[in-house]
Amino acid sequence: MPEPKSTFPFAISVSEKIGDNAAPGTIFKARVALGPADPLPDTEDFITSRILWLDGLDEHNANTRDRFIYIHGTKHEDEIGTPASHGCIRMRNADVIELFALVDETTQVVIRE
Repeated sequence: MPEPKSTFPFAISVSEKIGDNAAPGTIFKARVALGPADPLPDTEDFITSRILWLDGLDEHNANTRDRFIYIHGTKHEDEIGTPASHGCIRMRNADVIELFALVDETTQVVIRE
């Protein structure tokens, strides 16, 4: 079930970057890249390619990091643009890899509807 709709705009920052040099489409579990012999997570909502772990900057989203909210790649690229996550911002794998290279930790991000 997706998170309730947020009040836009809201400010967050990148608190940690995870997955530098991981192959496109790499699946992560608990922020660790899985290898070929590792079991898949118990979900179809895989976190793939890169993770930008977010931290809330406003009072209403101050718990963002504690809730494990990320910008990350997804295997469900056909669902981009529709509410389908549990709070995360899902991107096409190529796009999140490009974004990962462009931002630093502490980069501020404003999410708009």
